[in-house]
Amino acid sequence: MLNVVALMGRLVADPELRHTPNGVATCTFRIAVDRSFVRAGEERKADFIDIVVWRQTAEFVCKYFHKGNLIAVDGSIQTRTYEDKTGNKRYAFEVVANNVHFTGEKSGSTGGQGGYSAPAPMQAPAARPAPAEPVSYAAGSADDFAVIDDNEDLPF
Repeated sequence: MLNVVALMGRLVADPELRHTPNGVATCTFRIAVDRSFVRAGEERKADFIDIVVWRQTAEFVCKYFHKGNLIAVDGSIQTRTYEDKTGNKRYAFEVVANNVHFTGEKSGSTGGQGGYSAPAPMQAPAARPAPAEPVSYAAGSADDFAVIDDNEDLPF
């Protein structure tokens, strides 16, 4: 079975930090993730996805992320049912995050509210100059190689 999720989106509200009765930190937040397609003449739609993180990751998210920040999350999908205050049965769908990552700066940020700079864009590597002469592998010695007997067990 495979249950792997990778998402990138913006926090729609500040994360909420709570602790279990045993003192384990947990944090919940919701991100808006743009859909990858848009119909002609319409605005791009977004999905709003609930995320749960635990322990040190929960404390990290609550300390460094705020409403509007772009965040990348990887984890797994978890579903559960519960009964609300009025006795109705509810169904919850959420992503339990293993890792969270900074992904850029909040648009229009002044840097005053926990903002951070996006990493500089990667540049293409410089082209290597062509060698002056073709490389010859004939200069090597036959003693540089060992014959492997394929009738024996593999060495790994």
